Amino acid sequence: MTRSFLAVVFIACLAVVSVGHSASAASDTAAPKPKATTLSGKVVETMDGGGYTYVLISAGGEKKWVAAPLMKVTVGQQASFIPGYEMTNFTSKALKRTFDKVYFSAGLVNDKRELGMSEEAIKKSHKNVSPDVMNLAIKKNEDAAAKKGGKDQPAKVGKVTKAKGANAYTVAELFAKRKSLNKKTVVVRGTVVKVSTGIMKRAWVHIQDGTGKAKKKNNELVITSTETPKEGDVVTAKGVLANNKDFGAGYKYDVIIEEAKFSH
Repeated sequence: MTRSFLAVVFIACLAVVSVGHSASAASDTAAPKPKATTLSGKVVETMDGGGYTYVLISAGGEKKWVAAPLMKVTVGQQASFIPGYEMTNFTSKALKRTFDKVYFSAGLVNDKRELGMSEEAIKKSHKNVSPDVMNLAIKKNEDAAAKKGGKDQPAKVGKVTKAKGANAYTVAELFAKRKSLNKKTVVVRGTVVKVSTGIMKRAWVHIQDGTGKAKKKNNELVITSTETPKEGDVVTAKGVLANNKDFGAGYKYDVIIEEAKFSH
């Protein structure tokens, strides 16, 4: 996970973010609240998890947890973090711990120049950020950290028989024809390799059918639905294809199937 990648997420989403999950998930009940003040204090505890550093700082008799991209801090040093979001009852499965309150920050104040952030950019970044987009950003970052750490190995799926019908396509075909199929109803069949729930009140289902190539990033399709199939299931999904779908926070999908219904 590169610093520039994190900058995109933090600036677009909040000048702020994140936490640890390999198959780790952000707490669905954690509602972010923007905070404009700098988070400063003496470091009294620090730990890493899921690609992020958690720092407990103390100032004026008050202690606060701050989460930021991996960094080196030492107990006893004074640290000032870029303003972030407050989330309550946040669960980090990577650390197997629930924080009553944690602030998600883009990093130390001295890192603002490296991140390309001005004070004005920080203020603007706190506007119009929904809890749903926040959770999407967190989960996606955590997945990237987990894969980099080797905890989340790529799924291996054999060839799956293509769905039947005029609107049926393979995963690779949907990527290839995504422009002409935009906003059209399509049918696709594949093996469920990953399911994330509680994001934007829907399940995010990843399927593969043995077509496409990982290097070309056209072998795995994301489908959103109010239904939740199980990992390992072979399913047929029917939904509306969206080309270049942008959910904000720097998260775009070349292809995504929405409002899907599943059958076996």
